[in-house]
Amino acid sequence: MTMPLTTAPVGVRRADAREVAAFVAAHRDATPFHLPEWSAAVERGCGQRAHWLVAEHADGAMIGAVPLTEMRSPLFGRALVSAGFAVDGGMLGDAAAVAPLAAGAVALAQERGCPSVEWRGGAAPAGWAVDTTSYLGFARDLAADDDAELLAIPRKQRAEVRKALAGDLTVHVARTRAAADEHYRIYAESVRNLGTPVFPRALFRAVLETMDADVLTVRHDGRAVASVLSLYHRGTVYPYWGGGTEAARVLRANDRMYFALMAHARARGCTRFDFGRSKTGTGAAAFKKNWGFEGRPLSYSVWSAGERREVNPLNPRYALMVKAWRRLPLPVANAIGPWISRGLG
Repeated sequence: MTMPLTTAPVGVRRADAREVAAFVAAHRDATPFHLPEWSAAVERGCGQRAHWLVAEHADGAMIGAVPLTEMRSPLFGRALVSAGFAVDGGMLGDAAAVAPLAAGAVALAQERGCPSVEWRGGAAPAGWAVDTTSYLGFARDLAADDDAELLAIPRKQRAEVRKALAGDLTVHVARTRAAADEHYRIYAESVRNLGTPVFPRALFRAVLETMDADVLTVRHDGRAVASVLSLYHRGTVYPYWGGGTEAARVLRANDRMYFALMAHARARGCTRFDFGRSKTGTGAAAFKKNWGFEGRPLSYSVWSAGERREVNPLNPRYALMVKAWRRLPLPVANAIGPWISRGLG
């Protein structure tokens, strides 16, 4: 479908993943969440429909693109999100593409019955609400080797890492179905303990099967106690879904996991470590700062024709639900969690 021109001579239209793949691959600001494979994995794993909008000149030269996930949830409402289940994935392209793509996204949202559009990163369209206070991003360059990496970690956390390295822990890296299932078991327990529902298992499998990704797992006495699923893109490693069991804290397994991932990524040729986003003022943000990562504000933009959806678990309205979720037996949380979380991305 071709949308009307929004700002001549730039037009906006719907596109498919094949059309945008080369543009995304060549764009300097692209992240793993801009890749068509990410949107396809979300659609396959969570059942949330993927859309692509492109901006182009009259001669067909593409100057911008934005991936949009059509989030639908009976609990959390509807929204077009760029990109679903991602910490980034906003518009890519020239400044001239911002307004046309924003107008196109609004038109698509109205067509699909979505009262809001969310862009995570990228240029903020004029007139949209911009939030630069809720989330911080944490990334820095990797050091040259393990010794230098240790020195790059602040003294207090460095001592914890040294203790973890001296412990009876082993590290295993794979991208098999067995590794994915082991990771999911650990991750599901971790997020239940935090009071949030786990994402569908199919999402993790789809990402592992279609993207440059792997699972690093830490074991103690043969039992997996911490595990992280990481993405790799343009020399950067993204430890995206990580967690540990109750035993992991005492064993310092999470410290071992992230330090081992730094070495593994370096061996793969990575030069940068992206610790992802954390909500401002949380323990997760403090943990990353302790590792020597300085938080930088992330800019998210929202257009809304009514009440915006609220999916931040720190919102006071969810406090009782978070508290109750932590008490759920793990089999119960794992059974109903994916049905809830598929609408949270």
